[in-house]
Amino acid sequence: MPSIGPFEFVILLVLAAVAVGLVFGVVAVARRGGGKDPAPVVAPQDLEPLIAHLVRERQLIQAIKEVRQSTGLGLAEAKAVVDGVAAGRSLYSRPSMARFQQMVLPPTPQDLPQDLPPDLATRVRQLKAAGRTEQAVHLVRGETGMEDREARLFVDSL
Repeated sequence: MPSIGPFEFVILLVLAAVAVGLVFGVVAVARRGGGKDPAPVVAPQDLEPLIAHLVRERQLIQAIKEVRQSTGLGLAEAKAVVDGVAAGRSLYSRPSMARFQQMVLPPTPQDLPQDLPPDLATRVRQLKAAGRTEQAVHLVRGETGMEDREARLFVDSL
């Protein structure tokens, strides 16, 4: 039987390491679900109709799963949310869901900041009233990208 030299020994070690790495890789992929793509997260505006549909179809476990995936809530809280929908309450009736409702509903006037700067037309009117028509034209051109002629027509129309 021939003896194994240092070069052959290193090659055998490398081959063994590659084999062990492959085995661990296959096990890791199997634990993660076989390499399947993760389920897509439902958009906030589509969550309530989906949960209502699943509750009507008596697919409560799937409804809980969708709530958890879309919101990151724990199992108990997601179950309470789905139970609330099954009882006829809104998906957003629980305090834990309030932040998600803000993603769905457009802001109400009281949600908007009250110290907004005046719109372009108001600023142009103020400049015109102060006798600074050229500055008003430049303001319109800078904010809208209008040509000089269009900007002058806009300023004159105010």
